[in-house]
Amino acid sequence: MKQFNQYINGRFVNSTSTKMTEVLNPCTEEVLSSIPQGSVEDANNALDAAQNAHHAWKSLTAIERANYLNKMAIVIRENRVFLAETLAAEQAKVIGLAQVEIDVTADYFDYYAGFARRIEGEIIQSDRKKEHIFIHRAPIGVAVGILPWNFPFFVMARKVAASLITGNTCVIKPSCVAPNTVLEWVKLIQKIELPAGVLNFVCGSGPIVGNALSKSPITGIISLTGSVFAGQQVMQAASENITKVSLELGGKAPAIVCADANLELAVNAVVGSKIIFSGQVCNCAERLYVEDSIYDQFVEMVTKKMKEVKVEDAFSANNPDMSSLVSKDQLDKISEMVEYAKKEGAEVLVGGERSSKFDKGYFYQPTLLGNIKQDMQIIQEEVFGPVLPVMKFGSLDEAIALSNDCEFGLTSSIFSENFNKVMHASEELNFGEVYINREHFEAIQGFHAGWKKSGLGGADGKHGMEEYLQTKVVYAQYK
Repeated sequence: MKQFNQYINGRFVNSTSTKMTEVLNPCTEEVLSSIPQGSVEDANNALDAAQNAHHAWKSLTAIERANYLNKMAIVIRENRVFLAETLAAEQAKVIGLAQVEIDVTADYFDYYAGFARRIEGEIIQSDRKKEHIFIHRAPIGVAVGILPWNFPFFVMARKVAASLITGNTCVIKPSCVAPNTVLEWVKLIQKIELPAGVLNFVCGSGPIVGNALSKSPITGIISLTGSVFAGQQVMQAASENITKVSLELGGKAPAIVCADANLELAVNAVVGSKIIFSGQVCNCAERLYVEDSIYDQFVEMVTKKMKEVKVEDAFSANNPDMSSLVSKDQLDKISEMVEYAKKEGAEVLVGGERSSKFDKGYFYQPTLLGNIKQDMQIIQEEVFGPVLPVMKFGSLDEAIALSNDCEFGLTSSIFSENFNKVMHASEELNFGEVYINREHFEAIQGFHAGWKKSGLGGADGKHGMEEYLQTKVVYAQYK
């Protein structure tokens, strides 16, 4: 069994806490590693290291900082299979999807390195003669990133790449559930000789390490990907110093299927958007609304597709569609939500229970639920698992109203061959992202940002980079 330490100021060091957390393989329940249950002192040491390294790091040219990001991408590609296998083992992500996450993460570092020559300010016309007004874009200082367990490696890059290219130094708190891939990569990048203190990794719980990082006066920005509750805790801690927060939180994405849709395309996209990583993705299709005239036909198609989903060990050579859930807590939560939906009157069309096929692991069957009403818990609360409730609608405006009847606002989708319908829906859906006739999955050059309780700020693209910059206005009067 591997044991990881904290990474602070350019080297691995023992935690000041002696307590450890075990990391399990969700498919086999085998212990893979142990990580420190870090302390407040660990968090403060990492912040001090990042603060001390900041001036020298921001003084480098952007292209010099970009060179380090390019080297990080090279290290990932050189070790892509090892990293994918590590990721699949610690979180039960099927090996094909794990490899995609690793490869896209390398692309992400290269993509943000390309912003080195595109961090721009402005020159504003003054009301005075012989004066220029310059708007400069400056780094915030020390950036803190708090990682989720569902895409731990990719989201690490989201926070690290944007922080470093803009001249910030960084402290990252990996997920306690899936930290191994991130920490193995930290070992591998030792050879690029990144200046000490620029990038630090501290393991530990949210209430202890996460809270200490969020409430410190050293921290300039906190970027968290996680639950609404975690986001609320970070905001509360950050309020002490009015620290900027960027939050990607929960989702309850609706998928609207109109009668004039390409039904084959729609069923593949909806089911694919539900079972990816066993439904444990914030932009997964979480609610399905189908026009009444095609409801029976489309539900029959979805039922057939869900029954064909292959569920196996993440490393299976049979190329499974999904595997185990990430933890027993996840399995218990999803089981309880489905059982409650049954009590409220939901009809199980496919699945609806834990898988009896496996002796070990946290496997749940792909599940489709009918006879659903809008006020049910299964429609209103995030499932974060392979469970899809389906309802019918009469008019497009009704479908939009049902979709918007939710406290979340991350992603949504509509399937229709009618241009006017899809444009109307894209205007009226109150979500940060709208997918038209395609699966739910964002691009690195877009802007992944939620409305309502799905978060503040966002990530990816130019606007994601700008999260890590602040403005300075210089009024230059001359003779």
